[in-house]
Amino acid sequence: MWGKLLLSILLVFGLAGCATTGTQKTDRCQELQAKVNEMESQLQQKNDELRNLEEQLKVRGEEVKDAEQVAGDEAKPSEKNIQSALKNAGFYSGAIDGKVGRKTREAVEEFQKANGLKADGKVGPQTWSKLKKYLE
Repeated sequence: MWGKLLLSILLVFGLAGCATTGTQKTDRCQELQAKVNEMESQLQQKNDELRNLEEQLKVRGEEVKDAEQVAGDEAKPSEKNIQSALKNAGFYSGAIDGKVGRKTREAVEEFQKANGLKADGKVGPQTWSKLKKYLE
């Protein structure tokens, strides 16, 4: 009889323990699932922020590219543009062929002298800033 009673008590506590363990596992799983959901939400927010930043960089990259192109146009004009501007300004009478030779360099020097610049025959930023007006 004591054996049956002891066995019954152990069985009741054992089943109660299993039920408690099962409930605890379910609660723990729910907690973990809630954390996973929260982290997925945070990850989505970060991905959205990253896409926005990438878009901003793309736009700024285009702006920088455009600015570099403009600056490049001012800093280093083509040989044909130099010859055309010199011809329009009345300093060059040769062919506009993009080949900078003696006639083109002499025309640049004359233009520089006439505009108060150092007459070195090279079209740098200062010379080009004055010469480019004659392209239009």
